[in-house]
Amino acid sequence: MLTTSVAEAAQCLAQGNVLAYPTEAVWGLGCDPFNEKAFHEILRLKQRPIEKGVILLAGQLSQVEHLLVRLDPEIRHQVIESWSNLSNQDRATTWLLPADEHIPKWIKGHHPKVAVRVTNHPQCIALCNAFNGFIVSTSANPAGLEAARSIQEVNHYFGHQLNYLNGDLGLSQEPSKIIDAITGEIIRA
Repeated sequence: MLTTSVAEAAQCLAQGNVLAYPTEAVWGLGCDPFNEKAFHEILRLKQRPIEKGVILLAGQLSQVEHLLVRLDPEIRHQVIESWSNLSNQDRATTWLLPADEHIPKWIKGHHPKVAVRVTNHPQCIALCNAFNGFIVSTSANPAGLEAARSIQEVNHYFGHQLNYLNGDLGLSQEPSKIIDAITGEIIRA
């Protein structure tokens, strides 16, 4: 399926399918994070080991606020500020946060934390809101290859094995940086 309808794309996710969609800087692969079968399909497509874990993408803070409650107030403020004050050209920030009981174990891989980003990409915001929650977000490429920057590149990698939400990438030149909220360690600069 190729669509420009966010509602159709959200329905695709709800039905347990994998979706390719544009994000802030590169194309992503997504699914319902609570659907283990769909999640394993993403791992199969990417040839990615489950141990690594994936990013959860949210359209608004309320979708992931439950993951912020155990943070020190100063760190919580820093995380929220990084998501709230982005221009369309700024590089997004993904934070490693303490996972709670609502996060499926397969999402985290072999980690006690979960990678989370609240996006400023309008189409991604609309997709998460139409889906009514956060979604899996991992770069649209087989492991070891460059992340796709166009729908044509995604199609070259995966062909008709998945569904597509057509749209434009954001203006960021690089995928999100990843920071451990507890330790401050920069995982991806």
